[in-house]
Amino acid sequence: MKQILSFLAVLALISVASSVAAADCYADYKAKQDNPLRLHYGVMQVSACDKGKATQEVSQRLRGSGWTLLNVMSVFGPEGLGKRKTNAGQFYLRY
Repeated sequence: MKQILSFLAVLALISVASSVAAADCYADYKAKQDNPLRLHYGVMQVSACDKGKATQEVSQRLRGSGWTLLNVMSVFGPEGLGKRKTNAGQFYLRY
């Protein structure tokens, strides 16, 4: 019985740790609007540290505001936020 409880406790810790790690994922991207053409570079918090999944998420969120995703440049953790803040300007963690 103790082994089962220990196993369940370990599983619970793993699931909590993975959700906390997912909360610390960010993507930097390029997007555009047409008529007139507008471009922007931005940084967005995403739920998955996987470029493919982040691309889908970023695209959906931008589409809701009338932007078209051009590409996700990279997916990174909180250590990369500082060096991207200035370049992203008003699109830093906006969406």
